[in-house]
Amino acid sequence: MTSDYQTVIGLEVHCQLKTKSKIFCGCTTQFGAAPNYNTCPVCLGMPGVLPVLNAEVLRYALRLGLALNCNIRMSSRLARKNYFYPDLPKGYQISQFDEPILEGGSVQIAVNDAEQMVALTRIHIEEDAGKLVHCGDRNESHVDYNRAGLPLLEIVSEPVMHTSDEAVAYLKAVHNIVQYIDICDGHMEQGSFRCDANVSIRPVGVDTLGTRTELKNLNSFNHVKRAIDYEISRQIDWVESGEAVVQETRLWDEKNSRTRPMRGKEEAHDYRYFADPDLLPVVVPDALLNEVRESLPELPEQRRQRYISDYELTPYDSAVLTSDKTYGPYFESVCSSGIPAKIAANWVQGELLGRLNADGKTIETSPIGSVVLGQILKRVVDGTISGKQAKRVFQRVYSGEDVEQVLADVGEQLNDPAALCPIIDKILDAHPKEVAVYLGGKTKTAGYFVGQVMRETQGNANPGVVNRLITELLENRRSAE
Repeated sequence: MTSDYQTVIGLEVHCQLKTKSKIFCGCTTQFGAAPNYNTCPVCLGMPGVLPVLNAEVLRYALRLGLALNCNIRMSSRLARKNYFYPDLPKGYQISQFDEPILEGGSVQIAVNDAEQMVALTRIHIEEDAGKLVHCGDRNESHVDYNRAGLPLLEIVSEPVMHTSDEAVAYLKAVHNIVQYIDICDGHMEQGSFRCDANVSIRPVGVDTLGTRTELKNLNSFNHVKRAIDYEISRQIDWVESGEAVVQETRLWDEKNSRTRPMRGKEEAHDYRYFADPDLLPVVVPDALLNEVRESLPELPEQRRQRYISDYELTPYDSAVLTSDKTYGPYFESVCSSGIPAKIAANWVQGELLGRLNADGKTIETSPIGSVVLGQILKRVVDGTISGKQAKRVFQRVYSGEDVEQVLADVGEQLNDPAALCPIIDKILDAHPKEVAVYLGGKTKTAGYFVGQVMRETQGNANPGVVNRLITELLENRRSAE
């Protein structure tokens, strides 16, 4: 049974950096070019060429190291990782082995409201390989080397996660951080942020790690969760049937919702690492490190704590508003219009993000800017329009109408007792049984009448004023009996 085993998970996240050129040459990193268009003799590994490290790669590595509280190696080495695969034009990959630029560090995650730290082993610089394109209908494969030589940071966690939910929470946290510090665009569908998952099981109470399998190139949060859950079940079934788990690399087969074997898993010695003789040691100048440290922006956890303390938001609201780096500035801009933080948070999380997500849009492409949303909510705060009216305004403005014109069309909500009292009296006269229930002591029945008035006025009445007037008129009827 699953409860008899503990799962052990470690993730290797490959984060493509937002540099304009590749890691060792001047080829562009632009996505979407024709196959093999963004290539040159250096990234294709032609004889006699010499690589030169892109200085921005070092700068971005330092930003991530400082953000994750890593130990920064002031002098590190690039190494050759030797293996043959069609997508590797040189026959080796330039990476780092025994002298990575970053070691240690941690990532804070929350699962089911419980916070924990995931320790990191290392973060190292490396180049990406090309991309194999399989043409199943013709039973052939092509290679696109546009991706070969793209700059990567590989973030290796300790094997300290035990569920797929923890793994996804960790991956989302890393994804958020690299976007906050602006070193990666995070486009998982384009492969610029992807991960490999190392999964093993062991009997509960046993400290020794079990035989692991590596799940390669998972490029969505959903795939990570489903692939890990499948692999856990597969390994448990395998062990309970009396077989030993084989150490291997496996791929996630989305079509059939299963993992399948790719190749035997290599160990470090299989790659015959050695220092790359064409590249100098990577030395970090003190001035550069200080410059990067001073330019580091506010991180997600820092912003979350600030929202709790300064805006008095709940931990949940703060977590949602910091889950994407674009949400916070939008929220703060709405608040700057004089909107209470809780009202602004509710509208950004509810009406705005709900509609944007449904339409496949982002904050940057939102038809309603923060200033316009602030205009709408200001009318709610000062009582000019009701929340229901505000939602109608929001939908029309979202569809492209001018906010001032829509607000003029909607008009003001009904606050005048002289206009509301006749409507309320008419509703009370039409519902004598409910009035009798109220007068009999069940005063919560007043809420029923509020709903009837709101329906009669098409949501244009002020609910607070309506509630007060209903209570007054009902009590007047009680006194008249």
